[in-house]
Amino acid sequence: MSATLINNVKNTFIRTFKTDPLLIFSPGRINIIGEHTDYNKGFVFPAAINKGIVAAIQKSELDFSTAYALDLNGKIEFNLDKLKPLKEGRWENYVFGVVHEIQNKNKLIGNFNLVFKGNIPSGAGMSSSAALENSIVFGLNELFDLELSKHDMILISQKAEHNFVGVKCGIMDQYASMFGLKNHALLLDCRTIESQPYEIDFKDYQLMLINTNVKHSLSDTEYNDRRFACKSISKLLSVKALRDATEADLEKIIDKVTPANYQKALYVIQENSRTLKAAKAIEYGDLETLGSLIYQSHNGLSNQYKVSCHELDFLVDQAKANPNILGARMMGGGFGGCTINLIAKTQAEAFAEKVSKAYHREFNKTCSVYFIEISEGTHLVK
Repeated sequence: MSATLINNVKNTFIRTFKTDPLLIFSPGRINIIGEHTDYNKGFVFPAAINKGIVAAIQKSELDFSTAYALDLNGKIEFNLDKLKPLKEGRWENYVFGVVHEIQNKNKLIGNFNLVFKGNIPSGAGMSSSAALENSIVFGLNELFDLELSKHDMILISQKAEHNFVGVKCGIMDQYASMFGLKNHALLLDCRTIESQPYEIDFKDYQLMLINTNVKHSLSDTEYNDRRFACKSISKLLSVKALRDATEADLEKIIDKVTPANYQKALYVIQENSRTLKAAKAIEYGDLETLGSLIYQSHNGLSNQYKVSCHELDFLVDQAKANPNILGARMMGGGFGGCTINLIAKTQAEAFAEKVSKAYHREFNKTCSVYFIEISEGTHLVK
């Protein structure tokens, strides 16, 4: 968590509204393994990170509310009783959506002022949207004594994304951002919305993210198409979600689905299994097995689920060619964003330099490298 970021947001708020705000830090997240399993009621393995959103919030004496997005140099004034989604892609929809969903729970909030800024790279698959939603709902809960539990809050954040942003996301991003624990990954069951924390000792290794700087927009049809394919195959199998299916079950309906959709469903079933195996590997401190599962995950995402892109595949191939990297895969919704790499600490800087040059040669654009730490979830900044 950056002190500079906190001071920037706090000072801007005080300058603008002449009063001290509540300050909230809400982290982005990584996902070690378990991709596109969340909306199939399966298992995911995320962790909160030390990059995120800082929000400053306080009650307003005026008869309207104001929100500033410092990153975007954006400002909006709005009435709480006249909230409608703006056009797709607008940051205001995250704010409006959270307020609207709180009101849907018959909770009373008054006018407020909000200033926020983040240091999560946009489009990198680290869930800046969930961090923003969580920072707002957490802040409003504190400000207006709404008595919402953390579980209530993440469901509000998720519904805001569904109903105002237009992305039918699973619960993983909001959960990891809200419930994250320092030095732990959370094995999250997306059906029960309960998790088991696993302390991670990476020993002589560390996590490194490489951002392709290829932007994806998750409300694109690609994401919702895959959700629909998974749902329709679940229906054919007479199960509630692909989480409940086995490879043998899928084999029985092979003639009733397209080969492409068969592979997508097979990927989800196998990824669920890999995620549970990864938790065991971490429990036993077996980083080699963890790395192998991470590579397998990327292979499935690229060749079965078809959500990778040339740039992501290139970065994973570069990792595979390096004996100091135990595992690498694309992370997030896909079609761009980051790879996550489990790399020997002593070799991280050298690989970052080497892969950056190779990437530039191949695509004539730059990738960005981030070293991240696993941190605690959404909380008040004292």
